[in-house]
Amino acid sequence: MSDETPIDTPEELETTRTVATQQVEAEKPRATDVFLWANQTDAVKNDLQIELFLFNKHYTPYMMRFASELEQQIRALFLYDIINDINLGAGTGLSVRDYEMSEAGEDILLRTERDKVERAGYLFHLIEAQRDEIVEFNEEEHEFKRMKGVVARFSSPQRKNAPFYIIKALQQSSALKGATSWEINGGRFDQFKADVGLKIPNDNQVLVVDNDIFIFNQTKFEKLLEYDYKRQLVADAKIKEIEALYKLSFAEGMDIQTLIKDKPGLARKLEKLEIGEVPQDKALDYADTMQLDLMTDDANRIIIMDGRDLDMFVNLINEDYITSEITGKRYVIKSKKLLDQPDGEPPRG
Repeated sequence: MSDETPIDTPEELETTRTVATQQVEAEKPRATDVFLWANQTDAVKNDLQIELFLFNKHYTPYMMRFASELEQQIRALFLYDIINDINLGAGTGLSVRDYEMSEAGEDILLRTERDKVERAGYLFHLIEAQRDEIVEFNEEEHEFKRMKGVVARFSSPQRKNAPFYIIKALQQSSALKGATSWEINGGRFDQFKADVGLKIPNDNQVLVVDNDIFIFNQTKFEKLLEYDYKRQLVADAKIKEIEALYKLSFAEGMDIQTLIKDKPGLARKLEKLEIGEVPQDKALDYADTMQLDLMTDDANRIIIMDGRDLDMFVNLINEDYITSEITGKRYVIKSKKLLDQPDGEPPRG
């Protein structure tokens, strides 16, 4: 009898691959049927319990109490319109498409997974898993002007379904500070009695059901949760180019991706950056000329300790520093427009 291990036939290998693929697909969370969700939720919409949270730009949530007189208005502003839009769309050809693969359109509802949106994952982890640590909002301590959005959490103790969330962006321009505002009451001006007056947006923006995020307003979704997949793809490609052309040394646990998470402006700059026009040696000479604190290690790698260092490095390779020939003062340029060549001067490069 031969001791050789039997070799799988091509048919057996294909069967093994098919079974493995089916297992992976079976383990994935099933996407929410948003039309079925809307139909089922419509039947119990007046019985759902409501909780409100404000969250700031660091995605720290704060519990927000509300008067019982506002309950029906909250249901109308947050829930009823979303249910109605979905139910109406079911009869007019509304289709659900993946956010990462599609563009927004009149009859398209974009969807992505909560696991992909880091800010959403962090925010809802705090709300779901660290509820006891969430404090109540207090204007004196937390300041409404620092709040970025409001989350309405809907749940039912009678049903086993997980809670769902509806998020809206807060417009600070629509907030009224009590100290500087008046109210009209009975045909006369009177003192504004609240700490802050607020108009809640009446448009549908973001719905979160289980692991699915449904996007009714793409612009507000991207701003609210700082997630722009297409822009991130461009930034990722630029980062790979930078890492291939420049020798960089980062503080432990840091890299370019980590540092730009809290710098949307820098991510946008990376999109337009022409990588390689200022090589490493010229960037270092440029830093010396501009008297910038850009350091290198023994291997001549540029040291990036924090976001400030990364800003400086990107500004250098984008030629964003100048010295005025008139005053001798140094400037960092926020935007540039290339001028045409002067008449009679040969083109450069």
